[in-house]
Amino acid sequence: MIESLITSKTRIKLLLKFFLNSQTKSYLRSLETELGESSNSIRVELNRMENAGLLDSAIEGNKKMFFANIKHPLFDDINNILKKFIGIDQITEQITSRIGDLQEAYLTGDFAIGKDSEIIDMTLIGEHLDRPFIETLVEKAESYIHRRIKYIILTKEEMIQFYTNKPVLLIWKSHI
Repeated sequence: MIESLITSKTRIKLLLKFFLNSQTKSYLRSLETELGESSNSIRVELNRMENAGLLDSAIEGNKKMFFANIKHPLFDDINNILKKFIGIDQITEQITSRIGDLQEAYLTGDFAIGKDSEIIDMTLIGEHLDRPFIETLVEKAESYIHRRIKYIILTKEEMIQFYTNKPVLLIWKSHI
């Protein structure tokens, strides 16, 4: 879907990297290794995105670190498009909003660092959650988004203990 709008695979990878999780920072050589693209194609796209104001940069040590400009007027729109591309909107609609005692839901793994994957790793926070019901919801969501969903259920304390200093992306939170 998004490939028909944005023909550069490198640009799509960079948009996912920086706009899915706005906390993500990275530098050219790191991106070259992670994305499996040439440094020249990454450099060209980073420069275009920085010149357009979509990315900001800062020098940290001897590295030029890039990160999303969350104040850009299109930031929220790009973020929403990427969430739809991945299927987070369907996950939220099909899974998290239907689980009664759910407190929070996070993306972990590749998507938490802005890397595309066929598997969506999700952490559900809550106690006394109905696992068979969640499994049914996950299967239904997988058929909509055409990606596999792996999930784990933790308490808030376990989440803090297990994911300290690891990237996570909050996708849903109870209003209670």
